[in-house]
Amino acid sequence: MIVLGIETSCDETAVAVIADDKTIMANLVLSQLEEHKAFGGVVPEIAARAHMDHLDTLIRGAMQDAGINFSDLGGVAATCGPGLIGGVMVGMMAGKAIAAAHNLPFVAVNHLEAHALTPRLTNDLEFPYLLLLVSGGHTQILVAEDVGVYKQLGTTIDDALGECFDKAAKLMGLGHPGGPLVERAAADCKDHKAALEKFPLPVPMKGRKDCNFSFSGLKTAVRQHVENLPAGELAYEDVAALCYAFQESVAEVVRDRCTRAVDEFKEKCHSAGKAALVVSGGVAANKRIRAALQDLAYSKSMDFVAPPLNLCSDNGAMIAWTGIERLKKNMSDKLDVAARPRWPLDPSAEKKSQQG
Repeated sequence: MIVLGIETSCDETAVAVIADDKTIMANLVLSQLEEHKAFGGVVPEIAARAHMDHLDTLIRGAMQDAGINFSDLGGVAATCGPGLIGGVMVGMMAGKAIAAAHNLPFVAVNHLEAHALTPRLTNDLEFPYLLLLVSGGHTQILVAEDVGVYKQLGTTIDDALGECFDKAAKLMGLGHPGGPLVERAAADCKDHKAALEKFPLPVPMKGRKDCNFSFSGLKTAVRQHVENLPAGELAYEDVAALCYAFQESVAEVVRDRCTRAVDEFKEKCHSAGKAALVVSGGVAANKRIRAALQDLAYSKSMDFVAPPLNLCSDNGAMIAWTGIERLKKNMSDKLDVAARPRWPLDPSAEKKSQQG
């Protein structure tokens, strides 16, 4: 089976063609960084327009790269949420049109599930596994029990981790997107000990018995350090040191929160065999966070799994693979399925948080 996947939930227009033997036959991603650069963040209307301008070309290009016709497809998958609703609509309607025109099954993909299942595309990974899903809009710890079945152990009570990276970068004048820029500047820090002494930062929620995150206090601490620096343009040496201290604090937060989740996972969800700790989502590309999680996994006698860097950020391959996973279980959708700006992986956790 071969599936076409379309991703337009934010500021990447992405199309891929994947076979059920995990062969990535085509994987095209068009970034909109330049379109949004002047605004310091993603502008929904500009993103939707860019998707409309480029999606048709990317679909044709992916099919040509794969060397197939629409008649060779076994299904079409498109992100139907969560995300910026204008962009989601563009990709969803394109996917529905192709499915209708060629009498193919359509899969409405939850963008978060696509991140959650990407490690099964790239690794020999069995359910259940413990997943840290970290992106610009989401920070969650989940137990992936099966396709479509996820149990949330923890989430952020304020900012997502990717959002915190973006805001910290903006405070330091680094631009957007913040994650790669902060990581690059942190790598330029020459004196790690001095950086930590000069810029002490909190480790929010450390030691808490639950598995939740909080990043707003860390963002505030970064702002206070920036305000205490000499007026005028920030010295790059200070920026690099603050980025290093910030990244170290983030890594400690992630390790502490995931340590609690690992213990809960092993106790309640996976008592037999060797379990896996998995990280996915755009922020999973951060090498310091990956190293902290890998160290944690090995200390707990768990496998550590992370997608290759090019499949951490939004892409069509993860959408197409989710389509394959769901079609294998006869999980397709009608063409009147609606786009969803919000779409929790664990609806029961969403209801509990609203009640609490």
